[in-house]
Amino acid sequence: MTPGMDRPAAVRRALRDLVAERGFHGASMGAVAKEAGVATGTAYTHYESKDELVYATYLEIKAGLSAAVLEDLDASASPFDQWNHMLTTAYDYLSEQPERARFLSQLEESPYYEEAHARLAQAGDPLVEAAQSQEFRKLLIDLPDQVIYALSLGVAVRLIAAGIQLKAEEVDNLVSATWRAVTRP
Repeated sequence: MTPGMDRPAAVRRALRDLVAERGFHGASMGAVAKEAGVATGTAYTHYESKDELVYATYLEIKAGLSAAVLEDLDASASPFDQWNHMLTTAYDYLSEQPERARFLSQLEESPYYEEAHARLAQAGDPLVEAAQSQEFRKLLIDLPDQVIYALSLGVAVRLIAAGIQLKAEEVDNLVSATWRAVTRP
């Protein structure tokens, strides 16, 4: 590891990359430490357990995704235009480093998901808050938030995790299809 580098960030990045490549079982703390270029003890200095490292990595990815999506969001735009911006920006953000999408996809299908989601809710998820505005809520069909996610942003996560890259026109079609899937007729 290069002197002066952020060791906790390197450990989170190593976990993200290993989980994206091998799944959680292929990402022991020893393997994560080796990938990060630190001693296993150093990894444990920053994260008391693999579980804590998983949750910190998840929260970091979700925070980065939220920041990217909400950065240029026009709150005065129509709900569909906001939806378009959020989903398109999320797709672009995750496409830049698909290992983030693969990590999210792995986590969403793992025993870690429930606790990770609870921690995200406790920390506050700006994307969920944006989607729960009165303007959006009155348009959305009556389904749990996890189902709305699965029918919208979850689709983008799974496509990118699977290595499926869409052309701009296909992303536009995805936006329209997800909008139809989650809004009232």
